[in-house]
Amino acid sequence: MTIKDTLIASLVPIFLGFGFVIAKPAMDFFPPILLMGLRFSFAALILVWWFPIPVGFLKRIFIASLVANTLQYSLTYTGLNFIDASAAVLLVQTEVPFGVIFAYFMLKEKPTVRSIIGITIAFIGVYILTGSPNLDSKFIGVSLVIIGSAIWSLGQVLVKPLSKEINPLALVAWLALFSGPILMTISAILDGNTFNYFKNANLESWAIAVYLGFIMQPITYGCFYYVLKNNPMYKVLPIVTMGIPLTGLLAAIFILGEKPTTELFIGGFIILIGVVMIVYTKPKKN
Repeated sequence: MTIKDTLIASLVPIFLGFGFVIAKPAMDFFPPILLMGLRFSFAALILVWWFPIPVGFLKRIFIASLVANTLQYSLTYTGLNFIDASAAVLLVQTEVPFGVIFAYFMLKEKPTVRSIIGITIAFIGVYILTGSPNLDSKFIGVSLVIIGSAIWSLGQVLVKPLSKEINPLALVAWLALFSGPILMTISAILDGNTFNYFKNANLESWAIAVYLGFIMQPITYGCFYYVLKNNPMYKVLPIVTMGIPLTGLLAAIFILGEKPTTELFIGGFIILIGVVMIVYTKPKKN
């Protein structure tokens, strides 16, 4: 990976970890699915005009958007609404072991023994982390975040081939264009009158929604798809996955005032050990 690609990839965990955490207070005024609908609608609003319609790819983009955006973000952020951000930002690291599992079944990429051990260690860490007092009686929230992580991994299997054929920012734009309206429609059905939420939301919540849609979404996923297009997954994931917990935990502690428990730190550390074992395993040469 070139120095340029490394620097670009380094922006992803900074913006994503911070954005993941600060989304939580906005959920006091916007339901999670509505907030994600705003996020993707805002992103599409500023990006889609700059790129031609990707004729020939629309069906694949639509399917990828349903999995990687609509379904995944509905689950993950609804789960985040139920649990502390410091716990959620560590639980989403299960995206990496799930990614290896999906790659095996869908892409026939056989994991190494080291990767299998890493997957096992990561899920032991999840078990320890979920024993934190902060997560007592929050099984639904924990489950939604973990399932959302699995769906994200599945979504990247669908997105990666597209990232090689479509401009990264164009891909972000068209994925968002499909996802935003669908998420807002789902929220209107499940959460009730959308305009009441818009009317009652405070300035801080709107500022967070603007950050998620106009700044974080284009930068993080534009950078991620750009680097993913030019480099193998095993080189990109270490930079992205290892930076998110640090950024997210710092934001949760210093911005939200959360106080992570001992179990959270121990479980999170074990998860990260498993993730490191997976992402630093080079695929076998054919």
